[in-house]
Amino acid sequence: MLQTLRNAFKIKDLRKKLLYTFMMLVVIRIGCQLPIPGIDTTAIKGALENMFGDSFNMLNTLTGGSFETMSIFALNVSPYITSSIIVQLLTIAIPALEEMQRDGEDGRKKLAEITRYLTVGLAILEGLGTSIGFGRMGYLGDYNAMTIATMVITLTAGSALVMWIGEQITMKGIGNGISIILMINIISRLPGDLGDLYQKFVKDKAIGPAILSAAIILLVMVVTIVLVVLLQDAERRIPVQYSGKMQGRRTVGGQSSHIPLKVNTANVIPIIFASSIMSFPQIVTQLFNKTATGFWSEVFASLSSNNWFDMSHPKRNIGLLIYIVLIVFFAYFYTAIIFNPIEVANNMKKSGGFIPGIRPGKPTQDHLTKILNYIIFIGAVGLVIVAIIPIFFSGVFGANVSFGGTSLIIVVGVILETLKIIESQMLVRHYKGFLND
Repeated sequence: MLQTLRNAFKIKDLRKKLLYTFMMLVVIRIGCQLPIPGIDTTAIKGALENMFGDSFNMLNTLTGGSFETMSIFALNVSPYITSSIIVQLLTIAIPALEEMQRDGEDGRKKLAEITRYLTVGLAILEGLGTSIGFGRMGYLGDYNAMTIATMVITLTAGSALVMWIGEQITMKGIGNGISIILMINIISRLPGDLGDLYQKFVKDKAIGPAILSAAIILLVMVVTIVLVVLLQDAERRIPVQYSGKMQGRRTVGGQSSHIPLKVNTANVIPIIFASSIMSFPQIVTQLFNKTATGFWSEVFASLSSNNWFDMSHPKRNIGLLIYIVLIVFFAYFYTAIIFNPIEVANNMKKSGGFIPGIRPGKPTQDHLTKILNYIIFIGAVGLVIVAIIPIFFSGVFGANVSFGGTSLIIVVGVILETLKIIESQMLVRHYKGFLND
């Protein structure tokens, strides 16, 4: 990775793109440190931790800590990510959007414009819900229409600016701008997490226990990173053979290829969906100032990841089982949306391709579906393990960190994708130079 970056800096165009990307990320991090005036950030942080549990850790990580401080970039990329997922799901349900997706560059531009408008709309709704909720809890100082309007406008403008910067990085910098902003937000939380672990398990301890604790922390991090890398890179390659055609005296076609099916096709989407559903009841009750009592109090407690792996309340682990089921369900659900075996089988048949030993058409579709279901299950199990590792250590040992397996999946995926883009651009430059010579 370092060698790739070193070589990239030797090329003037790539160096300018890398520096531009860096400067834009500096602007993002500065914005994440500028709080909205008149807000009790300490009280808000405590309320959010009680309200969302592990979902707050994830939200705070995705926003680079700006949400807990209620900075001008508090919403950060979260409205854009949500709107992108919604638009992607709607392309399956709405034929007009599906047609746009197939219209090439013009269609993608129209979908991008719809995503932008939806991002602004979601930012307004999230800003409105956040300001009203915090106002009712007494965290906004003067709770009136002007305060709410100021907060909504600030949060919406901040989210729109982050979206614009992300698009500028995509056009003038290196890689996907939104993904890189998301990665930097996550990495910015790493020093604080490591500092918390040091304070709790290493500092002021005897030499033996301190070394053992540090070794265990390092081992868990290394194992998690290795698991994430394997999960991100693993794929099943299905061989495809294309039949040759006679044109004059020559045979055209007949080449071999393959269909790469990623084990973790859905990426972190299942974890995000599952966490959102688990935290939704708690958010609603908090916003309406309602407190669950009796049976419902225990139900709501089981939905919070803060109470999982608590041996004094084993019944609350039912929420953990629900969480696992949701992750597996959304892994299948989201993969079914983005990969259509029927469409792939039909395209193969039209282009004269076939899987060796499998007849074209319906048998090919059934074969792809069978393999897909198998590898989705493997990917879902991997996602569950990665998602539960930080929750387990938080519940059993009190190691409450935001930089968990979910964050690592995002960081590893963005780094690998960005390096591929840099290497491909370097290769293009190499061939251009070769041709010019």
